[in-house]
Amino acid sequence: MMAGLLSTQYKSTLSKLKLLRNNPALSVLTSTQRKYSSKDGAGIEYLHRSVVPTMHYQKSLPRLPVPKLEDTIQRYLAAQRPLLNEEQYSNTEKVAQDFQSGVGKQLHEELVTLDKKNKHTSYISAPWFDMYLSARESVVLNFNPFMSFNPDPKPEYNDQLVRATNMVCSAMRFMKTLSAGLLEPEVFHLNPAKSDTDSFKRLIRWVPPSISWFGAYMVNAYPLDMSQYFRLFNSTRIPKYKRDELLTGDKGRHLLIIRRGNLYVFDVLDRDGNLIKSAEVQAHLKYILSDPTQAPSFPLGVLTSENRDTWAGLRQKLLDAGNGDALHLVDTALFCLCLDEEVMRDHIHISHNMLHGDGCNRWYDKSFSIILAKDGQAAINFEHSWGDGVAVLRFQNEVFKDTTEKPVVGPGSQPAAVDSSSAVCRIEFKLNEELKAGITKAKENFQAAVSKLTIDAMEFKKGGKEQLKKKKLSPDAIAQLAFQMGFLRQYGQMVATYESCSTAAFKHGRTETIRPATIHTKRCAEAFVEQPGQHTVEQLQGLLNECSKYHGQLTKEAAMGQGFDRHLFAMRYMANSKGMALPSFYQDPAYAAINHNILSTSTLTSPAVSLGGFAPVVPDGFGVGYGVHDEWIGCNVSSYPARNVHEFLKCVHKSLEDIFTVLDGKPIH
Repeated sequence: MMAGLLSTQYKSTLSKLKLLRNNPALSVLTSTQRKYSSKDGAGIEYLHRSVVPTMHYQKSLPRLPVPKLEDTIQRYLAAQRPLLNEEQYSNTEKVAQDFQSGVGKQLHEELVTLDKKNKHTSYISAPWFDMYLSARESVVLNFNPFMSFNPDPKPEYNDQLVRATNMVCSAMRFMKTLSAGLLEPEVFHLNPAKSDTDSFKRLIRWVPPSISWFGAYMVNAYPLDMSQYFRLFNSTRIPKYKRDELLTGDKGRHLLIIRRGNLYVFDVLDRDGNLIKSAEVQAHLKYILSDPTQAPSFPLGVLTSENRDTWAGLRQKLLDAGNGDALHLVDTALFCLCLDEEVMRDHIHISHNMLHGDGCNRWYDKSFSIILAKDGQAAINFEHSWGDGVAVLRFQNEVFKDTTEKPVVGPGSQPAAVDSSSAVCRIEFKLNEELKAGITKAKENFQAAVSKLTIDAMEFKKGGKEQLKKKKLSPDAIAQLAFQMGFLRQYGQMVATYESCSTAAFKHGRTETIRPATIHTKRCAEAFVEQPGQHTVEQLQGLLNECSKYHGQLTKEAAMGQGFDRHLFAMRYMANSKGMALPSFYQDPAYAAINHNILSTSTLTSPAVSLGGFAPVVPDGFGVGYGVHDEWIGCNVSSYPARNVHEFLKCVHKSLEDIFTVLDGKPIH
């Protein structure tokens, strides 16, 4: 009875959620809705001491719903409509209806039965892990995204050694706070005045975990899934033939540092699990930064950029050559800190460096790496299989807040007088000719891949979130419309578009896809781009309104687990795992086309983050990272040679100019 009530009330209220979105894992819940307390007296070991235990809500989180099959097919056909001509659509509609009444019905029923047997998780969790871990392409460009930190507001704290020391210490405070269960639970507050208060927290902590979610729901607060957090630390992806494995432990007390392609470790926790003194961290990092050892001719890190089967074979050869202990040190390290030699020139240089770098000063398989350039520019690059960025963004926000508000060292701080030469270990690898040849080949493959990538950025300064909200338009809908208009202006067509939306409001939720190319954006884009003189300003404003309303509906559906992409994916996965012949629905060229996402988009706004980015997901695509700020809109876009990213951004800028001109009540020409 209680479960039914939870489910019904949850679904009726969750539609109030505006945006629960993330980059191929990045969440955009704003800082005003997610306040993390940093109370005095938290002590040197912890960021804060949450009144409510970190995992208090986890047990009672609602389960990710399996959508109704008829709803999924209807949503799928609606998404296909703007991408197909009449004949293609007619054929796809028939194939979809046959699937719904035939083999699709059977697969759906089996999926629902399986889901009911596995109430501890979600129906998408295992297939989604499998998709990532079975992929054989390099994780570089294909999967790992980056999010760069804003500079420290105090310029003198952006010194590489100072900032590295502060970030390591804050990262360890985060880890300690998390493992002690003292990290504030991740909660989306619709009414912070009621739910984000000390009195509510003191009350809810006594509500049993089995029903605690319902208590939060009563005050319009939505706890989010935190099941991925344990993979942040001491975690790495291990290459294996056909399917990789995730290794996570809790025994490692050491940090992995890479500089000039050399790998170092030192303990940041003592034998009792306490943080070593910040002055000691500073001394050890200073020792590494001043180490005269030259860059190795055969840097091991570049192997993590290889095809996964190739890397699996070379890793086995490394083990056979007696490098087991060395690899174990890398795999079990708390996280990776990359100290780069370069000074960043501009945003484009930052994007290239943080997304892929030179291939040698990275270990791309670690759950995350903090990268610090010579000038203190910092970013996180993370491996994507274990999580979708919600945990990474929370970590980044906390580390930025802690390092800027409570830095443990400053420009005048003196490193401890300790013997770093005995505390710091430079990892030595035994390499034979076969391994050297493998590293040389990996370097060549890496260079060939990244040399094809172009990144460009754009800032539109004539309006942003504030202006759009005054007009009662969704800022995200308008940004997405500008991409549709931009692509139409450049290439004369509408194409498959992907926008990631987090389903972290559910137990073991991952992501769902918002499909921003709609019949409304097609109608609106054609009116603005192809027939600007044929519509009045009022008509164009009406079209903008329609786009905004429909995009808002799609966003709410996706956040509630009511998109179509994951449901169709799970049924296909089920058919495949049963050894069934692939149903004709999945062989329809239109299904392949809508999953060939030429525009892959993800949005992020956070006080800690200056920009984020990722590569296109298909060779003829764009990777669009964007943020809609109060007074301006920014895009950070990547492409391969098949597309012209510079021209695309000009077309997007022109589209935004036209939209804001119309919103000002003026005609466009």
